[in-house]
Amino acid sequence: MTSTKMQPARRHVVAAEDRRRSQRVVIRVPVTILTTENGQPVRTTGKTIEVNTHGAMVACSRSFDPNAKLEVVNERTGEKVASRVTRSPREAAEGFLVPLEFTAPSDNFWQITFPPDNWKAPEN
Repeated sequence: MTSTKMQPARRHVVAAEDRRRSQRVVIRVPVTILTTENGQPVRTTGKTIEVNTHGAMVACSRSFDPNAKLEVVNERTGEKVASRVTRSPREAAEGFLVPLEFTAPSDNFWQITFPPDNWKAPEN
């Protein structure tokens, strides 16, 4: 009888910026970002780049400070959700990319069905 050596299990290490609490979906949804500056309401239009049940990456014409508290309006449904900016927005061709996190997960805010957590896109 031949003995077989057990190989240690390989662990897949994921960088912190690539870890997500829920599956991301690339979809363009028109949004309005509502905030208050100097006591005045401010409306900024934009569109999502990616969404998940915990928030979105939104492209819009202006930047927001990290941790700024905002309301996001899904222009397709009129629904609002409280959120905050998670880190400094990056400037890109479509404007500023603003990473937003909802104050509480919202499974139905985007009105889409998310793929299961173990789903992987096919490689080309």
